Amino acid sequence: MSVPQNKTELLSAIQKEHKKLSSEIALIPAEFALNKSMDGHAKGSKMSPHNLISYLVGWNELVLKWHAKMTLGEKVDFPETGFKWNELGSLAGKFYKDYEGVPFDELVARLNSAKGKIVELVKSHDDSELYGQPWYETWTMGRMIQFNTSSPYANACGRLRKWRKSNHA
Repeated sequence: MSVPQNKTELLSAIQKEHKKLSSEIALIPAEFALNKSMDGHAKGSKMSPHNLISYLVGWNELVLKWHAKMTLGEKVDFPETGFKWNELGSLAGKFYKDYEGVPFDELVARLNSAKGKIVELVKSHDDSELYGQPWYETWTMGRMIQFNTSSPYANACGRLRKWRKSNHA
């Protein structure tokens, strides 16, 4: 997958990777959703498909939170309040915990909703807003959105495919 360079490419990447991910998610039997046999986001940890979707929801909702705060002129704690960029494994664990009580089908619906809101967010900006200026340090808004949508969707799709094959799910 090439790195999107404009609004059209970003929207296409988000839609394409989300569609592939949705197809993979649809193949997960409900009884396997909490099976912690997939390599986790923190070294040496294990996670379930539910945890993986929680991770995606967490990041998608962070993108929306970042944008909302910036729009209001508020300070944004990147990546999240209480976490540094070198603590992403711990942040993944927070996402797992945040959504642990959410039924799998509702969690998937929440991911779809957050993705839909991000698509609308992207549509509401032009190329210069998305790619013409830094949004966070040296990164543009478009690149930060891609880092937290299409790229992890593609990664999650591969993880789920591998997990399904090894678990006969």
